[in-house]
Amino acid sequence: MSKFKYLKITNLKKIRYLSNNVQNSLYIIFLHGFMSDIEGDKPISIFNYAKKNKLGFLALEYSGHGKSTGKFTNGNISKWSKDVKVLIKRKVKKNNFILVGSSMGSWLSLNQFKYFKKQIKGFLGIGSAPEFLENLMWKKFTKRMKNEIIKKGIINLKHGNYEYPISYQLIKDGRRNKVLNKKILSKINVTMIHGDKDEVVPKSYSKKILKIFKRAKKKLVIIKNGDHSLSNKHSLKKINLELDKIVSNII
Repeated sequence: MSKFKYLKITNLKKIRYLSNNVQNSLYIIFLHGFMSDIEGDKPISIFNYAKKNKLGFLALEYSGHGKSTGKFTNGNISKWSKDVKVLIKRKVKKNNFILVGSSMGSWLSLNQFKYFKKQIKGFLGIGSAPEFLENLMWKKFTKRMKNEIIKKGIINLKHGNYEYPISYQLIKDGRRNKVLNKKILSKINVTMIHGDKDEVVPKSYSKKILKIFKRAKKKLVIIKNGDHSLSNKHSLKKINLELDKIVSNII
């Protein structure tokens, strides 16, 4: 397997990425979820699919994620969307591409349509979570939690075995990145995949994304007994199968 590489953005900022560079080819761009990285089963599985089919590939870790530089609590949707935009311009260049967004990655994917509308030829969402900061976090916070985050600027959320440091600036920036009220008129294939046992993000979020696309060929795929991560063998096989259908409609 190819080694991870780093792209130096500034003297203090480096973004770690994984790529398969193929000239004049369709690219697949994988965007990971909140506090995730590109070492998981999903990016590796899709990377292998791209290599096998002689397609270009790019996955990156946004600032403050994985082994990219930066402090996680300084990041937000605007900054992470910009990281994606910069890497696409530098690595994918003028090639056409399909966006594959996992959880928060779908939100960042939707933010790319304003920059690369003509280059985006397909979109696949996995457990998509647009606007999750407001709807799945802030609105569910107790009054005490809201007061704490406003006063201290940060709150540590415990979820399962993980602890998420949520900053107030992240919540406020999320409000500036509303996507569910948008209309995207691209005539592309848009497929949303969601686990029916997803306890993190409701299936309705995938349905909300499909409503944004007014002219796309739309499809909702529900994976029976699927959780939020959809990283087991059965789910990965299904993801690659649906991705292959999008690719076949382009090539």
